[in-house]
Amino acid sequence: MPKQSNQLTLLDASNLPGGCKPPLFGLDAEALAARMVDLGEPAFRGRQIAEAMYSQWLKELHEITTLPKPLRRRLADQGWQIGRPGISRAFQSADGTERYLIEFEGSGPKNETTEAVWMPEGDGGEAGDGSDDHSKNWRRATVCVSSQIGCAVNCQFCLTAKLGLQRNLNAGEIAGQVVAVLERHAVRVGRDRVNLVFMGMGEPFLNYDNFMAAVRLLVREVGLSPLRMTVSTSGIVPGIERFAQEPPEVRPKLAISLNAPNDAIRAEVMPINRKWPIAAVVDAVRKVSLRPRERITFEYVLLGGVTDQPGHARELARLVRSTGLAAKVNLIAWNPGPGIAYTTPSVADVEAFRALMAGEGIPVYLRQPRGRDIFAACGQLKRTVESSTAAQPSSS
Repeated sequence: MPKQSNQLTLLDASNLPGGCKPPLFGLDAEALAARMVDLGEPAFRGRQIAEAMYSQWLKELHEITTLPKPLRRRLADQGWQIGRPGISRAFQSADGTERYLIEFEGSGPKNETTEAVWMPEGDGGEAGDGSDDHSKNWRRATVCVSSQIGCAVNCQFCLTAKLGLQRNLNAGEIAGQVVAVLERHAVRVGRDRVNLVFMGMGEPFLNYDNFMAAVRLLVREVGLSPLRMTVSTSGIVPGIERFAQEPPEVRPKLAISLNAPNDAIRAEVMPINRKWPIAAVVDAVRKVSLRPRERITFEYVLLGGVTDQPGHARELARLVRSTGLAAKVNLIAWNPGPGIAYTTPSVADVEAFRALMAGEGIPVYLRQPRGRDIFAACGQLKRTVESSTAAQPSSS
């Protein structure tokens, strides 16, 4: 990985136990073909493995019947495995949301987990971003996945920050969360409308290479559209600048976790602002060439008495207008978490804030809280098996 002295410290993934082969899941068809050639096999065997893992969602080498039995035995004897992450535990919310502990096989320490979320019907976060399509009778859902275990950014309102950064996830571990959730819900890729948001644990742009490698896998191998993907960053300027160079055929939409109308408040709730203030973040975002009808999303968490007052709404509207960007604002009423000393704004204050923004001519949408009772809502993810007594865990 290139040196990133201008970013927060990155942690390397844990080394594999001695003698174990790295998982095949996470390699694209070209890399798998090269592995097969190295083993004296024709390159098309690699493409067969890719098809089995990413289209058929097979999890064991012996299930890949397009491979000859002697080759399957040989690969197994040599220690190769698919090694796709799996759901070790699922929690079900009263609103239908599901939160998962995702366990990694063969690529990290035993029993290490991260978290992903399935939101049937989504939470309204994609509204107005240029990906709306109501012309078809889609089955709609949103999948939220993680890019790291823990997070180093230390946003004061976020439960994941309590963990600190434990390690980066590799491309297979990120993409594997998506495939595991799609398989659980029997999603028909290309037929069901499923939005994918990189808004779980971690800061994707502090794990940039692995994040984008996962995106390329999901687009080129699994068949998902980048127009149905959104990545949220706290404002990692070097990452945004790299992101601006990505070709549109594999680039997700961009969301900026803004959460305050000015630098003074933002630096208090998001210490990263002291390194990259709002103006620097906006300058970097301006380098992203948007597709037709695409908008930048500014995510804004409403903290009771801190960022939710009418003056904040008017200041935020002026800020968004001043950027000159094709943009919209997603409002999120803060989701409570243990040990975090903020309050959720009242319904009246949230609606007043939204109305003021709309009155200022800003496209503004309210993201609905999903899965609060199982700590699955925005800002609540934490590597834990805790859940409320109202939500019972289900088997995976």
